[in-house]
Amino acid sequence: MTVHRFALRGEFIPLNDLLKLLGLVPSGGAAKALIAEGAVAVDGEVETRIRRKLRAGAVVRFADEEVRVVAADAAHQP
Repeated sequence: MTVHRFALRGEFIPLNDLLKLLGLVPSGGAAKALIAEGAVAVDGEVETRIRRKLRAGAVVRFADEEVRVVAADAAHQP
């Protein structure tokens, strides 16, 4: 499993935007389709809300990828 850390620059990021920004999906449409199909989990629960607001501390799992959303000031910590 590949683990990514995403440094949050604002209060939140929509789930579909996160997948697209990290290059885990080829397009925004692909992100929307995969989320709607139930292929993405947030904090251990299947998430079907395309624009689910992700805040610092959220853990997203998709295929063999894990994304940990961290506050921008925590991005430099291990």
